[in-house]
Order: sequence, then C-alpha cells, then structure tokens
Amino acid sequence: MANIATQRIKREFKEVVKSEEVARCAIRIDLVNDSWSELRGEIAGPPDTPYEGGVFALEIVVPETYPFNPPKVRFLTKIWHPNISSVTGAICLDILKDQWAAAMTLRTVLLSLQALLAAAEPDDPQDAVVARQYKEYHNIFKTTAQHWTAVYAGGPNRIAEYENRVTRLIDMGVDELTARAVLSANNWDLERATETIFS
Repeated sequence: MANIATQRIKREFKEVVKSEEVARCAIRIDLVNDSWSELRGEIAGPPDTPYEGGVFALEIVVPETYPFNPPKVRFLTKIWHPNISSVTGAICLDILKDQWAAAMTLRTVLLSLQALLAAAEPDDPQDAVVARQYKEYHNIFKTTAQHWTAVYAGGPNRIAEYENRVTRLIDMGVDELTARAVLSANNWDLERATETIFS
C-alpha cells in the first residue's frame, strides 16, 4: 500500500479510536489481518429508527490512492434499507462516490453511514424493492427493517408473525435466507411470496 495512504489511515484510525463523539455514537473500527488496507467497522443503529438496538458490521477496503479516492465500504450485516443492497450490502452514498473529497476521513464515513440509517434517501436507492416499500407501505417497511435488525444485527424486535411465515416457507423446502428476503419483498404476503418462489 502506498506510503501516503498508510500514514493517513494510521492517523485516522487513531482519531476514530480516541474520538468521544464516535464512542458516544457506538462506532468501532478494527484492523483485519493487521493490514491498513482492510478494516472492519461497526456502527450501532441510531435511536428512534427501525435499526435501534442493532449492531452492523462493515467491510472497509482502503485503496492505494487514498485519500484521493474513497474507501470501498459495504455492509456485512444484512439490512433492510433503501440505500443499501439487501443482497450484497453495497451502499449508495454520494461521499463514497463522486462527492468524496480528500479532506474526508474514516470518521466522516462512519458517522455519515450512521446518519444514512436515520435518514434514508428512497429517491436515490441502491435497492429498488426496499425503496418502493419505503414509499408505498411505510409501516410495513418499518416493521420489516426492525425484523431484519433483530434477525441479523441482534436487535430487540423479532416479529413472531413474520417468523411464522418464514417457518411456513422453510417447511415447503425453501432456505431461510430466501424465505425471509422474498416475504420481505412481498410485504409479508405469504401467498404472493409462495407464488414468487414456486412459479
């Protein structure tokens, strides 16, 4: 890794570790395999959002051209959010693309991602299915996001009715991940989910 990138990341890593603001927001960062180009981030779901109580792991890959190019970040923890792919964890956030500036830091990125969880941008989605649900069936979106937070991120609100429907599909031979994803995309309508899978 280029020397300038390594020095910069080391400095920023310390900044994140020592920052009171970051600690208050329950954000963490760790090295992967003692490499300064591969980091693992962790952000807590913000209060008063469907993600509250969940902890979301992030993969952060720092390019050799850092800080002139943004780090590549994706969610390792599955999440139901219009700007994050429910399948791959890819993120749609302007500062990770064309709005990146060399003055930005890992701290900026982590705090911005946490802010994104509190303020989705459904008109600029990464996941069109989630964005449509967010706009058309907002209450179902909220309960689905809470449920995914409980299932995948250790959150408190696992919804029994949703679990029962997942179990019904598993009993039909569908794997759990597919069952949950298809039910979520079909607003938890078991009949429509079944048709989607078996048609």
